[in-house]
Amino acid sequence: MPEPHSDALVLFGATGDLAYKEIFPALHALARRRRLNIPVIGIAKRDWTVEHLRARARESIIASGHFDPEAFARLAGHLRYVAGDYRDDATFTALRHTLGEAARPAFYLAIPPSLIGTVVSGLSRSGCAAHARLIVEKPFGRDLVSAKSLNKTIHESFPESAVYRIDHFLGKEPVQNLLYFRFANAFLEPIWNRDHIESVEITLAEAFGVRGRGQFYEEVGALRDVVQNHLLQVLSLLAMDRPTADDGPAIDAAKVSLVRAIRPLRSIDVVRGQYDGYRTETGVAPHSQVETFVAARLSIESRRWAGVPFKIRTGKCLAVTATNVRVTLKRPTTSLFDLKATARRNQLCFGLSPSVFIALTTQAKAPGEAMVGEDVHLVEHRRGDEMTPYERLLGDAMRGDRTLFGSQAGVEAAWRVVDPVLTIDPAVIAYARGSPGPAEAGLLAAGGVDCTVRTRVHA
Repeated sequence: MPEPHSDALVLFGATGDLAYKEIFPALHALARRRRLNIPVIGIAKRDWTVEHLRARARESIIASGHFDPEAFARLAGHLRYVAGDYRDDATFTALRHTLGEAARPAFYLAIPPSLIGTVVSGLSRSGCAAHARLIVEKPFGRDLVSAKSLNKTIHESFPESAVYRIDHFLGKEPVQNLLYFRFANAFLEPIWNRDHIESVEITLAEAFGVRGRGQFYEEVGALRDVVQNHLLQVLSLLAMDRPTADDGPAIDAAKVSLVRAIRPLRSIDVVRGQYDGYRTETGVAPHSQVETFVAARLSIESRRWAGVPFKIRTGKCLAVTATNVRVTLKRPTTSLFDLKATARRNQLCFGLSPSVFIALTTQAKAPGEAMVGEDVHLVEHRRGDEMTPYERLLGDAMRGDRTLFGSQAGVEAAWRVVDPVLTIDPAVIAYARGSPGPAEAGLLAAGGVDCTVRTRVHA
């Protein structure tokens, strides 16, 4: 039986940056597709009226470059506003009144983690939590202990089935395609194991720095900001066993099982770096040891993946902005031909951002008399996603579709992987802006080759 649709959306933190940059454009897109037909109640401390909120939403959508007057008129007609302090019960009484006859609201918490407990308790005391959904932004804690504590606080008012933990990375079309590609193609499963795969590399590189968010980055660093969530999510989609069904709980169970099989990181598995000039960023401590770069080598202790290195790399102020996955296959144990020493192994590459593609590197005979080969890249360049991650995820949450949302078990399993190296405080290694990162990272990924599609592209 399909889940009932939410009959109101309440946006806590409606005057904040996340709402401005992501949520209002996503709501506008939903309205443009005529998929938003419920009240949208903004709530924040600022003493605004609903007209202030509509003006803020309009400014946000215009800045996004996708303003549609008719769609905005529909969105504006749904907007409501409640001003108040989250620590004041009167705020939640006013919210209950504004909800009117809505019986299945969805509460979106675009607020700092420190306020989640306060808001959840206020919703419970006011009677707003019954039959409601709770949409929570990352980070889900700072470590395993705090994640468990946060989950306990949430579950005092909301059952796990009503909690939707957003990781916007999972809303990206190319990331979802990893799941589809893995299990929709019959040729892949027989080779998707340690017998045929030599290594897997996942890269999320950014050519820019912290962009004025130094104070925030001082509190998280690359391990917490990217590795614990985004990159482990991608890894789980790549490596998990086939789910028992195509629904959210079955897919989540397969992902959790995979993450639980990852050996917790050790100090020897990780290289941390910091780009030159980070310490001069606003809000950054002059002697900061917060990492802006992480390279790590992970091991999955399962029959399918024993002995296969999974290498992940992320960083700011690197040479390029690109997110991709490279799966390198082993060479044949015997070969009919004398393969050149320079010939690459077969590779399957997924470009996730900004270029979106699927590429297979193969060997084919080079023109001429001799039976010698050359690399041939079989590539499909895919169109960009028409739906933004937040549009997709907000729509799914209001419909009750949990497929793209994290669970308590998944969050805690991911923290278990990174927890051992969070408390280790080695000196970070400096690296130059525009470089590939610290040279020491190459020791973790020796023998890798560039996944970028360059020559002789064959569509």
